[in-house]
Amino acid sequence: MAPEAGSGIKLIVGLGNPGAEYAKSRHNAGFMVIEKLLSTFPEGRFIESHTAGSRVFTGRFRGRNLVLQMPLTYMNVSGEAVAPLSRRLGITPKEILVISDDLDLAPGRLRLRQGGSDGGHNGLKSIISQLGSAEFKRVRVGIGRPESGKTADYVLSGFEGDEEKAFAAAVDRAAQAVQTVLSAGMTAAMNKFNAAEKNDTENK
Repeated sequence: MAPEAGSGIKLIVGLGNPGAEYAKSRHNAGFMVIEKLLSTFPEGRFIESHTAGSRVFTGRFRGRNLVLQMPLTYMNVSGEAVAPLSRRLGITPKEILVISDDLDLAPGRLRLRQGGSDGGHNGLKSIISQLGSAEFKRVRVGIGRPESGKTADYVLSGFEGDEEKAFAAAVDRAAQAVQTVLSAGMTAAMNKFNAAEKNDTENK
């Protein structure tokens, strides 16, 4: 069955930093969501290759070609991987969905957006610069801000206790949100997942 009209996404990018020392860090939320997505697909559905300074997974979702990308260029220069791959594949910014961490959302929260500014996120800033456009879609996974200390150290640290559980649940929901974007479109996913976040906050 083909995806419903309006999904339009051909490239999904999860942002993070390469290397075992960063694997469980807050900044690697995008990588974790890509890994969760891949785990939900039948084995062999997506084939991995290494190109454009990235781990690239090519396959099909509901009858349509789909590419998943994990840039290995380090977060601050993510655009140097995303832009070359998208241009090589003939994919426009509007056909790209980027998954990133977000300091301004509490741990475990999600926020889907059609586009917008980089919000102070260096990975998004690099992608906007290299694409020459901010029109790509976003899934932002909350990691919260540190109560004290340097932000740079905080984003490269891991979660503990209740925050770790909340973040793991958010990664699962983010993967579900991405699948909703693919099957029903960005507006439907925003209505479902952003509304759920709002209602959860209001009920507390």
